[in-house]
Amino acid sequence: MPVYAYRGLSEQGRPVSGIIDADNPKGARLKLRKSGVFPTDLTEEQRKRPASAEAAESGLNLVRYFERISPTELALLTRQLATLVGAGLPLVDCLSALIEQVETARTKRTLSQIREQVTEGASLADALKAHPRIFGDLYVNMVRAGEASGALDLVLVRLADYTEKYAALRDKVRSSLTYPTLMAVVGTIILFVLLSYVVPKITKMFSENQGTLPAMTLILLAISGFMQQYWWLIAGTVLAVIMSIRLSLRTPAGRLRFDRYVLAVPYFGKLVKKVALARFARTLSTLLTSSIPLLHSLDIVKNVVSNSVLSAAIDDARSSIREGQSIAPPLKKSGLFPAMLVHMIAVGEKSGELEQMLSRAADAYDREVESSVIALTSLLEPMMILFGGAVVLFIVLAILLPIFDMQNLVR
Repeated sequence: MPVYAYRGLSEQGRPVSGIIDADNPKGARLKLRKSGVFPTDLTEEQRKRPASAEAAESGLNLVRYFERISPTELALLTRQLATLVGAGLPLVDCLSALIEQVETARTKRTLSQIREQVTEGASLADALKAHPRIFGDLYVNMVRAGEASGALDLVLVRLADYTEKYAALRDKVRSSLTYPTLMAVVGTIILFVLLSYVVPKITKMFSENQGTLPAMTLILLAISGFMQQYWWLIAGTVLAVIMSIRLSLRTPAGRLRFDRYVLAVPYFGKLVKKVALARFARTLSTLLTSSIPLLHSLDIVKNVVSNSVLSAAIDDARSSIREGQSIAPPLKKSGLFPAMLVHMIAVGEKSGELEQMLSRAADAYDREVESSVIALTSLLEPMMILFGGAVVLFIVLAILLPIFDMQNLVR
């Protein structure tokens, strides 16, 4: 639906401006007049289009990808909305105030569409559900529960807290792994350039005497010659592996195999599992605190953990709970959930403090993830430096040894 930016006058004669969506300019003017605004200027906002219509139709729409709102921005918007709702303002006025505060056009457009749906009589949850790339099932269901219970402001505060903690954990992991990842990428590129272009020019004078060259130099010449002649084969193989993995991840069976393999990787698998468990505990605690039923909460949580192996275990636990069991035994039976988490859940169920226990478990796993990431990066950085130094030393010795032999022959 087209989006129009307008300027006009309110019923009191005050200048107003904003964004509204409608099928055409005439419909936009009618909507504005019904809401008490007399438009003086109306212009359609031009949305950026992808490079080709075929790309958009095939799902390669980069604009849709970049229109996502970051978790940090979403947490800020949620907290502002909670403050406005808690102050007793009507929901439409709260959304209008948010639209005036945000600076990015994509966020203004999204909030304007939500406000228009609410104005037409839709609930806030239904209006949010129309934007699944921004507001997931967790967000929508919590807002729906808040509207039903009349405690929307409290639910929004919980949502803001949850989103902020999730964003903080994600940022810590990303910032800790950025430097090692950058070192690995840059080092690989430099090594490829050295072996493909630099080394062949330096070792060209050795090629005529391959029978008397040291073994280290012969190995370097063989590697360099292969990369120089068959670089296209290496690049094609890497690209084919990446594409095959991506295609495999689109199938449930392929995704399950990949996630099972990731969990089995030494150390890194434990880190991925801790991140998923922290998200499981935090999300389930937030949902239960918002008075969402346990079965419905687990149905949402299984899509939040981002690991199909754990999702399948949660789904099995959900089926067992539907048959009358408590939550702890089926989680323990899966063998994927640590004894500490299962014990805390069992104690929480018996004491009636399941939400608090899950929140404490999430805090504990967040701290474990942070310490594990710090330990991993402190281990990776010296290992990468040692590996890079060993590769450079190998290249230098492979080049210098024949030179020293030639000098000895001259003498």
